[in-house]
Amino acid sequence: MNTESATPAPADTALSGSAPSDAGPSDAAPSDTAPSDTELADIAAIEQVVAAVERAQRAKEPDAFLALFHPEALWTTAHGKVLLGLDAIAEFTRAVLPAATWDGRVTYEPVHIQFLRPDVAAVKVRQVYHSANGDADGGSEGAPLYVMTRQDDGRWLLHACQNTGVLTD
Repeated sequence: MNTESATPAPADTALSGSAPSDAGPSDAAPSDTAPSDTELADIAAIEQVVAAVERAQRAKEPDAFLALFHPEALWTTAHGKVLLGLDAIAEFTRAVLPAATWDGRVTYEPVHIQFLRPDVAAVKVRQVYHSANGDADGGSEGAPLYVMTRQDDGRWLLHACQNTGVLTD
């Protein structure tokens, strides 16, 4: 996974970053300085939130999924439905998640984490639906972007999310 801190970067390049790598979670940060202990702890906490999203989606547990959101979150579904606030996200999630049908399992992998500020991170995720036999399910892939915020108690929550489907050629 690529990680990058936008804090030390000049203002005009703070939002630019390297492209996600296929090398996996041990990828080094593309900046000249190693991440601080605080940043490493934040990266681990963010990865845990993405893992919790995966667990909640696999188990089709709306309450576990909703617990990961900031109360003022916004969510845009893969089909472009915009949900403003936790109440709207909860209403939608409780209606669709338990009824979702897929044969197999879904995986979520954070492939790029970029700190926009010390308490705000943009997280690019690779979401893959696998068939019952474990293979990637021909074209069922998503590329969500999660903007996450660190709360006063240290928890990272989903704050602004765009769930984007990946089209296959």
